[in-house]
Amino acid sequence: MAPAEVVCVASWNADLISRVTRPVARGETLMASAFSISPGGKGSNAAVAAARQGARVALIARIGDDDFGRMGMQLWHAEGIDTTHVEQAAGEHSGVAQILVYDDGDNSIAVAPGAGSGLGARQVQGARDQLARCKLVMASCEVPLPATLEAFRIAREAGARTVLNPAPARPLPDELLALVDVLTPNETELRALAGLDADVPVADAALALLARGPRAVLVTLGAAGCRLFEGGQPPLGLAGRTMPVTDTIGAGDTFTGALAAALARGEALQTAMRWANAAAALSVTRRGAIDGMPTRAQVAEQLQQP
Repeated sequence: MAPAEVVCVASWNADLISRVTRPVARGETLMASAFSISPGGKGSNAAVAAARQGARVALIARIGDDDFGRMGMQLWHAEGIDTTHVEQAAGEHSGVAQILVYDDGDNSIAVAPGAGSGLGARQVQGARDQLARCKLVMASCEVPLPATLEAFRIAREAGARTVLNPAPARPLPDELLALVDVLTPNETELRALAGLDADVPVADAALALLARGPRAVLVTLGAAGCRLFEGGQPPLGLAGRTMPVTDTIGAGDTFTGALAAALARGEALQTAMRWANAAAALSVTRRGAIDGMPTRAQVAEQLQQP
């Protein structure tokens, strides 16, 4: 079997999704109009998105030996994703994300990582051969930082590129940022990582973060598109694509996965961000993280639209 092009240091959660009219106030109970359970986790979502863009994808992950964990394995096998380095922890529960989706398509999420919190450098070292042969390694901040740091060290030594989606936002050591080729925060995460107030312009926050080590900061702006910041280069912005929004679950993960797949097949970063921007736009037109993720052919068709 050909080696994986993209290796994802992945989180896995079962998404427990309730649909309500608006955010719930403290102490308040709202009746939900619908409930569903579906595959989730930022790492797993991004891996599926990359696979649907034609990349050969492998996971490094830790899940529970339970029904939710088996749901993950079934999904990855169906998507053609290599699970050789997915550890199923006996007696532990898989991660769970409790998600409220509002009538306007926006959402709020609380994540309990479960067995995923035990993912560390040991499991990453076990996948060293796979990491050393891939073209790109990606991770998110749902994964314990020691695992990401070890994976990115191996990737940098082997000449592979790295993509980090810093969500949920948390303090990141400069040692890790120096190993990041492309950082993909949204506006809120960008300012939190830069340690700046919410009213600071995106460009100022991006440049402050860029100075700490990543080679590029690619900020996702929701319906407004995205902006790319690289050292010594003028910012490059892409407008958002007007789409009918069903919900925004998984849009950021779709962006990251499509970006990773495009970079792995040799696209320039500026071209890869166009693919990612279009893929994320398509993802909001259907419910849930996985159902909305487009194929490479669908993204190519969308890019032909004005």
